[in-house]
Amino acid sequence: MTDGSLTRTERTASALYRLLLAFAATAAVAFASMPLASAGGAAPAAPEASATAKPGVVTIPIILARERIDRLPPLSLLDQRPADDGLGGAKLAIDDNNTTGRFMKQAFVLDVVENADPAALIAAVTAKVSAGAGFVVADVAPDTLLKLADALAGKPAVIFNAGAPDDRLREEDCRANVKHSAPSRSMLSDALAQYMAVKRWRRWYLIVGERPEDKLYAEAMRRSAKRFGMKIVEEREFKYEVGSRRADGGFEQIQQQIPSFLQNAAEHDVVVVSDEAEVFGDYFPYRTWEPRPVIGTAGLYATSWHPAVELWGGTQFQNRFKRLNNRNMTALDYDVWTAVRSVGEAATRKRSGDPLTLISYMLTPEFEIAAFKGRKLTYRDWNGQLRQPLLVTTAKLHVTVSPQPEFLHQYSELDTLGIDKPETKCTAYKK
Repeated sequence: MTDGSLTRTERTASALYRLLLAFAATAAVAFASMPLASAGGAAPAAPEASATAKPGVVTIPIILARERIDRLPPLSLLDQRPADDGLGGAKLAIDDNNTTGRFMKQAFVLDVVENADPAALIAAVTAKVSAGAGFVVADVAPDTLLKLADALAGKPAVIFNAGAPDDRLREEDCRANVKHSAPSRSMLSDALAQYMAVKRWRRWYLIVGERPEDKLYAEAMRRSAKRFGMKIVEEREFKYEVGSRRADGGFEQIQQQIPSFLQNAAEHDVVVVSDEAEVFGDYFPYRTWEPRPVIGTAGLYATSWHPAVELWGGTQFQNRFKRLNNRNMTALDYDVWTAVRSVGEAATRKRSGDPLTLISYMLTPEFEIAAFKGRKLTYRDWNGQLRQPLLVTTAKLHVTVSPQPEFLHQYSELDTLGIDKPETKCTAYKK
């Protein structure tokens, strides 16, 4: 029977049938030409693994420098730090970079350098930079960061500080070859202070721990209080013994100790806790002498990221992280992710893997990065700090996002968080 004797429906069905036969034949040829797994069970190489072997593909190595610092265990067993804190964010960012990189003939490779000895860590990173790596993401102590920056001075490399919030690293001790994806302490304290100003909770009772980082956070809170019209009505140092905090019946001692410590305080609206070491701050909520909210490093706090964020595409971002790392994303993960993605974004925009080209571009006003914050983020050209909104949150949910709408700025309201250009002590970025 010829096609001319068929109805329109029959001719359509016949054409579809012939198309299916042709597709099946093509698929069979393709399947037959595929390499089989070896006797040992090894599968063919994934596209990511073979990307660097393709002609014309530019490999861009990114170093993650991790200084393992001993810390006291957290007060809550729920707050155990993951062993790969920060590393999980780097892995996700590398995947994200390579998603675009495949189309740009770019392959991003993560090289992890980890050492508890700062000198050994710096030597290892310096050797890799001398071998051609141009991008270092650092989760290290402040002094180690400065030594690393000085060791790489003059080399075609840039360091992204993802772990140290110290303001001095952005100010009097700033380095031209360092950018900061982690928010500074002054940014975190300003984020809280703006919300306190909106709520009109202006009278602060400041509790400060004994450790150096506790003092630095308290200093940032004092600055923010003055900047946004708060008043610190009283300040006390909290002395604590960490040896028996997990002892049976310890909560009973704490239940008596905290209220008596806060007794006879000046009239206040909130209790501000400065405990970056996280050794006593979580004892304060619901144990105060007066019924007052707790803010600072415990209770209500400011952070760059929170594992419950669903805004701005956060849900799919969180889900991708969980699938890759089998846990929730931390603020350190986010700060590392942002640093690694900065390199990927610059490489995509400039269509280059040359460190000097990308570093120069990241210093320009044209560079920006989308980072699930509802707006494009940029680096400040006076101290290398990443501008970004910050979450004001509790352990479970975010409460608000700073900068608050009531606070305006002549250039960017994001510059109401942290040290603004007229205030900066950084001279390394001056041209």
